[in-house]
Amino acid sequence: MVRRLRLGTATALVALVGWTGAVRAQEGAGQVWIQIEARNSLPAAEERLQRWSAELPGVTGFRLSSGWIAVAIGPFSPDEARARLSELRAAGMIPADSYIPDNRLLREQIWSDGSAPLAAPPLGAPIAPVTAAPLTDPAAPGPGASEVTSPAPEAPAETLAQSRAAEARLTREERRNIQEALAWAGTYTSAVDGAFGPGTRAAISEWQGRMEYDPTGVLSTAQRSELVGAWQAEVTALGLELVKDEEAGIQAVLPLGLVEFDRYAPPFVLYRPKAQSGMELRLISQPGDQALLEALYHDLAASGLVPSEGPRELRRGGFTLSGRDGAVEVHARAELDGAAIRGWLLRAPVAEADRSLRVMQSLSSGFKGIGRQVLDPGLVPIDEGLRAQLQNGLEPAPPRAALSGFYIDGAGQVMTALAPLEGCREVYLDNVTRAEVSWQDADLGLAVLRPATPLAPAVVAGFAAALPVRGAEAVLSGFSFGAGLSLPSVSFGRLEAGTAPDGTPGRATLRMAATLADAGGAVLGPDGLVIGVLLPDTEVAGTALPEGVSLIAPAPQILGGLGRGGPRLQAAPSQGGVKAPEDLTRIGSDLAVQVICRS
Repeated sequence: MVRRLRLGTATALVALVGWTGAVRAQEGAGQVWIQIEARNSLPAAEERLQRWSAELPGVTGFRLSSGWIAVAIGPFSPDEARARLSELRAAGMIPADSYIPDNRLLREQIWSDGSAPLAAPPLGAPIAPVTAAPLTDPAAPGPGASEVTSPAPEAPAETLAQSRAAEARLTREERRNIQEALAWAGTYTSAVDGAFGPGTRAAISEWQGRMEYDPTGVLSTAQRSELVGAWQAEVTALGLELVKDEEAGIQAVLPLGLVEFDRYAPPFVLYRPKAQSGMELRLISQPGDQALLEALYHDLAASGLVPSEGPRELRRGGFTLSGRDGAVEVHARAELDGAAIRGWLLRAPVAEADRSLRVMQSLSSGFKGIGRQVLDPGLVPIDEGLRAQLQNGLEPAPPRAALSGFYIDGAGQVMTALAPLEGCREVYLDNVTRAEVSWQDADLGLAVLRPATPLAPAVVAGFAAALPVRGAEAVLSGFSFGAGLSLPSVSFGRLEAGTAPDGTPGRATLRMAATLADAGGAVLGPDGLVIGVLLPDTEVAGTALPEGVSLIAPAPQILGGLGRGGPRLQAAPSQGGVKAPEDLTRIGSDLAVQVICRS
């Protein structure tokens, strides 16, 4: 029996306690900043400020009233900030939850990259009150003046003592509600326990300052009603409820005012748009390991369900994937928990970006797995046509090409064969790290791939300045079985000639059996230096190569070609002697990188 429990809005609010998502503040008429992230210690903030300043201009550090340090860029006019925020989000250059904070929350500017002036006085500094007095004493109306009736005096404002007394009468649940509302507003990050300590007082003061109230740290009755009422109204508008899906093994806070349950289509639990919200939600639940997690990531990226432009990260144990075009934005996240892969995918109109951000943060903070349960792939018996329709192109798609490569420098650049890369929309190293072509040479038939994030290979290739003698042992390290096996294979053979079989220079001939997936692999000589790179060529001058014969781009020509604008490599001195087969196998395996091409 399918078991799905809606635990209700009140329970959902408790599940959202840890959320510290940003609330878009009212911008003033002056300059504003875009907040990218915040850190709770100066060393951590300095490290992030340095990192961001290398990528974006105008990076600034502000101390917040909560004690955290914000990483921001600016200043801009309010209109410029909104345009820049949309532009940077769409380009994937800043986190999706970046926002424009209220200037009153930015207490002190403590760091600048030098491209923006320091703020003086510090933002958020208190302004001395001004006492207004009448210019003249009020006079009694003259004999001919008409009598004016004064309005009834307003009720006196609640004093601080009265606010404290009212607070003391609150129940524990009412105090928890205040902490939850502060967390929703983005000023409270501690546990919701109903105990008002320094953290709660600071959060109240920050909220009061944002709302232009005196930051006393104690809410008046009216302020309390405003804070809690705004929180409850927004939760109600989104329809946030805690749902426990025992079939999928997932408990999550879902926006049931915007989506409604549709059907199970393993590995998804599908939620369709409700009341023309335009929002779609998929919970992800399937058995798996790291390899299946990576396959799911690539299938989502290649399916068309997620627009191609946007930030994405595949790491050990999880992934995030975002994309945006002119109409929709999509965010997906999944984690590997033991033998279970669980996560979610949210698809929503670009015009509702702020609402989507609320929902996304609610999903993240209220999401957790339940035991070891995941969706049974056979839970819903459906024919293959309907399954394909439900999966929306997410059946595992084989890569366009799988070939071999090897590390050539300490930053993790990889040399491989050029021809198989033709038509690739995305290239991955070891099916994990995205890479792009940084250099190519059509004459050599080679390319160099630069990883999107620098790698730290244990071994890099040393190139032989000259080919060994004819008949010398040669060792190929490649991924002979393509995408079917993520481990390198080592093949042994011999150098047949320093030219192609027809005598054409610029190629060398090996007496060695190889597969098309071995193309791009390093060929080592007896001393462990690279003597060439295996090419995918299967014929010479229109004549097919004999079985067991392969061509390589020779190392001396590679060194010469790289000297014409490619990565700088030096010819390694001959190490002399002959290494044992097990040593050559180890060197080749350490150098090898699988190159995956996706269209």
